[in-house]
Amino acid sequence: MSQKKIIAVVGATGAQGGGLARAILQDTNSEFSVRALTRDANSDKAKQLAALGAEVVEADVEDKASLERAFQGVYGVYCVTFFWEHFSPEKEMAHARAMAEAAKSTGVKHVIWSTLEDTRKWVPLDDDRMPTLMGKYKVPHFDAKGEADHIFKELGLPVTCMLTSFYWDNLIYFGMGPKKDEDGNPVFTLPAGDKKLAGIAADDIGACAYGIFKRGDEFIGKTVGIAGDHKTGKEMADSLSKALGQKVKYNAISPEVYRGFGFPGAEDLGNMFQFYHDFEEYFCGARDLGFSRSLSPSLKNFDSWLAENKDQIPLE
Repeated sequence: MSQKKIIAVVGATGAQGGGLARAILQDTNSEFSVRALTRDANSDKAKQLAALGAEVVEADVEDKASLERAFQGVYGVYCVTFFWEHFSPEKEMAHARAMAEAAKSTGVKHVIWSTLEDTRKWVPLDDDRMPTLMGKYKVPHFDAKGEADHIFKELGLPVTCMLTSFYWDNLIYFGMGPKKDEDGNPVFTLPAGDKKLAGIAADDIGACAYGIFKRGDEFIGKTVGIAGDHKTGKEMADSLSKALGQKVKYNAISPEVYRGFGFPGAEDLGNMFQFYHDFEEYFCGARDLGFSRSLSPSLKNFDSWLAENKDQIPLE
């Protein structure tokens, strides 16, 4: 074990970090070992990782000293932030800085930063195509990550910025799956019009990150994008129909309607879907499927993800 290069995984009990930790631990020939960072080493998920062979270490993105301790002696670090825990772009920026500075001070050889676009480069704050949120963002959970890219670069870190995609797991955990209408028929509602959405299984984000680490220095200093499939809302509804064994209708609403749904984050997500729609060619182009599969040959497309997960999608 001591001969292996250690990858410190921030958020190892979460969706992305857990995917990376499992990808490494399940590869019996891996040149890497896993140091799983979590706030609670006694959680069930942490114990599961320990049982798979991970070294579990308590650390907190709010506490840079704990990160510095956790990054000691590691080869690589996977950095990710957790916007939906606190809904604060400023916290995301602070957490990104804490991770970057800890990686710098401990001499990490390769950092992967899980990021997204700063949409203000495409839709400036004075552009009224979509509302400005929190005074200075268009898509807060995108913009803060994209803005934080410069922190890693300005510190001179050996960083790969990895652009992620829409999680299909949102259909299970985030209430985005089909809902039954008044007649009891399932309807899949998405403000995507007829444009393609770049999506991925959350687990596969980690698997792609593992592919990047395995390629050594090849992607240091680069920004790469990953996705498992590009599907329109209607194509997703058709796939859901086949998987669930009943007709799922696609309901293409406007971003304005979605923004008005009123749940926490609805405005942010409405703007996100509008960004996907209005800049489809760029967004999907930055997330090449062939490239993504070269990082992780077992990468799932939407249909293969559904085959594994259809029974978990709540039909309310």
